[in-house]
Amino acid sequence: MHISEGILSPSVLAVGFAVSATGTAIGLKKMKIEKIPQVAVISSAFFVASLIHIPIGPANAHLIMNGLMGILLGWMAFPAILVVLMLQALVFQYGGFTVLGVNTFIMAAPAISTYYLFRYIVINGRQIAVALAGFLTGTTGVGLAALLLTIALISTGEEFTDVAKLVILAHLPVFIIEGAITSFCVLFLKRVNPEILQKVS
Repeated sequence: MHISEGILSPSVLAVGFAVSATGTAIGLKKMKIEKIPQVAVISSAFFVASLIHIPIGPANAHLIMNGLMGILLGWMAFPAILVVLMLQALVFQYGGFTVLGVNTFIMAAPAISTYYLFRYIVINGRQIAVALAGFLTGTTGVGLAALLLTIALISTGEEFTDVAKLVILAHLPVFIIEGAITSFCVLFLKRVNPEILQKVS
């Protein structure tokens, strides 16, 4: 769900950098040394999951897994996503460095939202509630990211309205797939390693 370079207005890019810098600073402050291996492993999974892209005008559709990152990392998702997007821009030319702030915010802000909305249920709920919370975590992560991407495009110019609608439509199947995968992952982690869900700052 990266936005390509040369699309957004300077004001949108500036806001993206400012907000992402703030979120990253908060995430780094919360990232203790013992958390670094966990952040690295989850970042690697995020990197791999988002490698397969379907181009949609100035953006693209792919698995995101930002909702799961939010549940597992909390605010640490901001620096984790920033590093992944930097590597993707450097190695695969996905997105770009001028849009790095906006793209980071588009992915990381929904991750933080899922952390506050669903983490308590994931940790304390019964199996059915955990499965549902996991599904909603996945769909919310994708849905909010698509919404933020749409806002960024429309804020740049009304000529991107049709493209923004196309982005939303193209991600409808991703909503369901991401929700199902996230639900499975949360249930699996809850069964085999519940501590990883609880030790988040």
